[in-house]
Amino acid sequence: GVVEVDDEKTILVGPNEAGKSAILRALQQVSPPEGDASFDPLRDYPRRLYNDISTGKLKPSDIEVATAIFEVTADDSESLPEEWDDVQYSFTRKMDNNAVHHLIGGPEAAYYRDIKLELGRIAAAADKAAAPAADGETVQTASAKLQKIEKFDISVVKGKLASALNAWLDEVEPLINENDTITLGKFSAIRRKISIADTRDAVLEELHDSMPVFVLYNNFLRVRPIIHLERLAKRVAAQSLDDEQYDYGNLCLLKLLGFDVSKLSKLGDVSSQNPVNAEGLEEFRKPLDERWYALNAAEVRLTDGIREIWNPDSSKGEASQLRLDADGQLLTVSVVDELGVSVELDQRSEGFQWLVSFFVIFFAEAEDGHENAILLLDEPGVSLHGLKQREFQKTVDRLAKLNQTIFTTHSPFMVGSDELDKVRVVEMADRREGTKVHTTITATDAAALLPLQEALGYDLAQSLFTQSRNLVLEGLTDYWYLEATAGLLREAGLVDLNNKIALVPAASAGKVVYFATILNAQNLKVAALFDSDKAGETAANQEALVHTLGSKNILRTADFVPNGVKRSEIEDLLRFTLIEIAKDTFGIDVTSTAAAQVTRPIIDILADEIKTFSKYRLAKAFVSWSRDHEAASLRPEEKEAFRALIERINKVLR
Repeated sequence: GVVEVDDEKTILVGPNEAGKSAILRALQQVSPPEGDASFDPLRDYPRRLYNDISTGKLKPSDIEVATAIFEVTADDSESLPEEWDDVQYSFTRKMDNNAVHHLIGGPEAAYYRDIKLELGRIAAAADKAAAPAADGETVQTASAKLQKIEKFDISVVKGKLASALNAWLDEVEPLINENDTITLGKFSAIRRKISIADTRDAVLEELHDSMPVFVLYNNFLRVRPIIHLERLAKRVAAQSLDDEQYDYGNLCLLKLLGFDVSKLSKLGDVSSQNPVNAEGLEEFRKPLDERWYALNAAEVRLTDGIREIWNPDSSKGEASQLRLDADGQLLTVSVVDELGVSVELDQRSEGFQWLVSFFVIFFAEAEDGHENAILLLDEPGVSLHGLKQREFQKTVDRLAKLNQTIFTTHSPFMVGSDELDKVRVVEMADRREGTKVHTTITATDAAALLPLQEALGYDLAQSLFTQSRNLVLEGLTDYWYLEATAGLLREAGLVDLNNKIALVPAASAGKVVYFATILNAQNLKVAALFDSDKAGETAANQEALVHTLGSKNILRTADFVPNGVKRSEIEDLLRFTLIEIAKDTFGIDVTSTAAAQVTRPIIDILADEIKTFSKYRLAKAFVSWSRDHEAASLRPEEKEAFRALIERINKVLR
């Protein structure tokens, strides 16, 4: 069906084998660059259905592969006749590589039958106003002349028919009585109807001529670090580019320099000459200077472009400078780092090689008449680090301002949190049904939505880094207990939990280590609070965590729980209050059991005594209880336990 794309950037996300690359390949063939490969029914038509073609049941000329519908831009509309500003242009590429096109909207072409009645009335008025024929003279009436055209009754009024009718109107108009204003008024309206079809054809051809080229860039196109100019020149001359993907990137690099490979190769021959005098030295030097200046200019341009992405906040790093060196027949692409060391491009990281190749090929294509191109990028930046992809996403935004862009991705870093309206989910839930593109954020296959889920998760994770002080807790219930109790103690003036400390629930004791490590890596102050059960103690004693935070910043509930409860959890700091809340919430009183088992965790007691017990339900009930009570409602030992805990938190995160 029809899939709308954004005016600037559209993102196709989906799992492997969903058909994202196939969509771009089909779109490219709508209006491919000159010389690109065309459709081959044997390879491009669904294999399980190919017998329909081989047996003649279907003809490639009848199979529509891709249709693109273009809107007219403001620049285009300036050259179009009036009433054609809101027309759309539809272009369909078929499997045999032929195409059909038509206009959507605009004035509709007239058929002869649509204007036949008006023409008849004009003819009758002309015959009535015509001077009578002289004796013996035969005068062909306007009606008789019109009858010769009536054989075109079912035809669209265009071409020869339009010319014949206009000629007839030119001949008839002077015959109309000047007082017959009604008939005379019909001439301009009928001429307009006659002109519509030819105007429509002219608009169609003009829009076809201005149709943008679809430029597909994939990850196989690369600039190679060492080019032998003479060999490449010979392959170009012989039209025998035996490895097109290899040669294409190199030829783009040379195009960007403003040289063809043959000229650069000849300059390489010049460099081996030995001038015999001063005049010869000047002649020898001039073409070599020309080559050096062109190489230097390209170095600066590429380096500036890549620095914006690779290292935008520093002059140091891998992208310090790109160097293009020509020595005889060898052209070498190398990278100079901040130490001044020059290393060939293929010895740098895979992501950096990709970025250099992208800029070279894109800039070269743009200079080759593709300024009005629609860019199709297949998995751009897949070899870049996630944060580099985030930077490259900004480059795609800049490209999309100039060239409408459609790209595929698996990466959450290539999808901005504010770009869901630009996302189209691609999936192939059933191979017999084929690829489907969803125009809403939905899919039957959860894997299709994974990049969006990851992008959302990353943005949520980034919100962790907004506070300079962070206390990582095992879970959400720990957060509820600490936040609610701290509020009660603050209102009572007993102790105030620093409001600049962010409470970060990690979902489990094991994940506290990950959260604490990541936050600490951002140069933030971090402490962690663990339950003193088996899972909490195991996590708290991990060497990596102790090394990262230091033992003082690792807090345990056992250090604050009264009565010596073994394997205590945060709920044991509120042991007596939670027994009363559990009685109201679950209808079961465990007071006597808790009194008999004072060293046993209260959660274990509640779980054994109450079949429907839920830690989350109990925690939510406590939060609700805290809204209607004050710190005075807590037991003295509970207030003291939380006061000591909060003071320790404030101290380690001061």
